[in-house]
This record gives sequence, structure tokens and C-alpha cells, in this order.
Amino acid sequence: MADLNRQELQRLARLGARARLEELRLEEAAIRRAFPDLFRGGRGRANVSAATETPATTRRRRRRSRMSASARKAVSERMKKYWAERRRKKA
Repeated sequence: MADLNRQELQRLARLGARARLEELRLEEAAIRRAFPDLFRGGRGRANVSAATETPATTRRRRRRSRMSASARKAVSERMKKYWAERRRKKA
């Protein structure tokens, strides 16, 4: 085997990594075709036909809204009041 300098070795490693990524993409596509119900969102949706389902790549994910500090404080105050009332009734 010929001596390779660092740049040549990195170039070959990069080519190998690209080839492996392409193999993985093809394998993933085959798995998605074989088991489409594994990649649908939600629970209990395995009976939905593929024709009515939008592809996972075009479906938008719902993001959870973040609570502001003032909203957290308001919730905290409500819950403290709630639990104080429960303790008062219990005693």
C-alpha cells in the first residue's frame, strides 16, 4: 500500500463517508417502504390508508409554546392557593 499523506487520507475518508451515507439513505428508504406505518405520527393511526396520509417529509411538526416567566408565576400562585385550600379542608 502506498504511503498517503494526511490530506489524501482525509480525502479518501470523506469519499468513504459519503458512500456510506448514501447506502444508509437507500436502506432507510427501503425500510420506510416496507414498514410505512412505523413512520406515521400519532397513536392508533396504523389503520389509516397510505393514500390519505401525507408524506412524513411534508408534514409539519407542532411546536409546544413556551410559558413566559409571568405566566409561570401566575400558575405558581394559583397552585399554591389551590393546595392551601385543599390542606385547609382536610384539617
